[in-house]
Amino acid sequence: MTLTCTIDRYESNKDKTSWTFIIIPAAVAKQIHDNKKGFRVKGKLDNYAIEMVSLLPIGEGDFMMPLNQKMRKGIGKGSRGVKVNVEIELDPRVPELCEELLVCLDDEPRAKETFDGFTASHQRYFSKWIEDAKTIETKTKRLTRVIDGLSKGWDYGLVLRDGKVRE
Repeated sequence: MTLTCTIDRYESNKDKTSWTFIIIPAAVAKQIHDNKKGFRVKGKLDNYAIEMVSLLPIGEGDFMMPLNQKMRKGIGKGSRGVKVNVEIELDPRVPELCEELLVCLDDEPRAKETFDGFTASHQRYFSKWIEDAKTIETKTKRLTRVIDGLSKGWDYGLVLRDGKVRE
């Protein structure tokens, strides 16, 4: 599916404040995957290849594709109102979870119980955040924060907010 989208940004929207994104209209999303829940796509933004990118439902059948910093840098765009050419299709692959996270969860039953209660996409938030660490020290710190937070029954947002309070 090919279309042109306009980059937008939330100035204030609860946990999505400052997110940069594009909207995938309902008619387009339905042609890719007839689902009201989020799903993953692959393809191109301009000439920048993407894969395993989530489309998030925003109501009335429309979906949002958040544009992270790497994506914005890859297309050389990120300003609100700028057009981007989008070529996407369903990406049926299921991402693997961080091996270290899974090992730690086996040692912490309360954390594992909380983690297992989340959807697969919510579980991947934790996993990706740990995997995206650039140093082993940061990865270890994030893994510790995740296990501690999950042991307290916290979701991803609470784990991140707790870390900002302590830092």
